[in-house]
Amino acid sequence: MEEKKLICIGCPLGCELCAVLERGEVISVTGNTCKRGDAYARKELVSPERTVTSTVKMSDGRMLPVRTKTDIPRAKVLECVRELKHVVVEAPVETGQIIVQDIAGTNVPVIATKKMGERV
Repeated sequence: MEEKKLICIGCPLGCELCAVLERGEVISVTGNTCKRGDAYARKELVSPERTVTSTVKMSDGRMLPVRTKTDIPRAKVLECVRELKHVVVEAPVETGQIIVQDIAGTNVPVIATKKMGERV
């Protein structure tokens, strides 16, 4: 058996969690004061995911803030950022507009987080 210590980010309390793993499976989680702590530890240790926030270039030289619409596997974060480095967007752009349909083979779109009109 193996013990892993984590700080929960499921709610503002930031509980110190202790998870016991056996053959890659979470057997128990202690230290959580709510159900979210147990769920967070199990997901983080078995299948960690992250939301990626970044910027992409616009053809007029500005930078457009973007993010993945949902979490992607943590192992794909670097590949996602590398792909975004080569993206160039034309104005105008609306908040929530899909900028990349399927980032890094995750089937998750990247969306704009700010409205950017034509430059005057």
